Amino acid sequence: MFWPMFAVAMGFLGLAVLAVFAVRVFLEAQRLGRQVADSTARINRAAEDLERATLSAARAVDSV
Repeated sequence: MFWPMFAVAMGFLGLAVLAVFAVRVFLEAQRLGRQVADSTARINRAAEDLERATLSAARAVDSV
């Protein structure tokens, strides 16, 4: 009777380890998603700044 109980205990332990890893992967995926969103916002701000600089440079060239 020892071996079947041992096998069941090991099965539950294995599931617990998998659950811990699943939570860690989920949290890291959320963190990565936040980093991607922040990077996207920074790229959009830089693109807008570049567009404004281009327009002001074009106006400066037209006025010459």
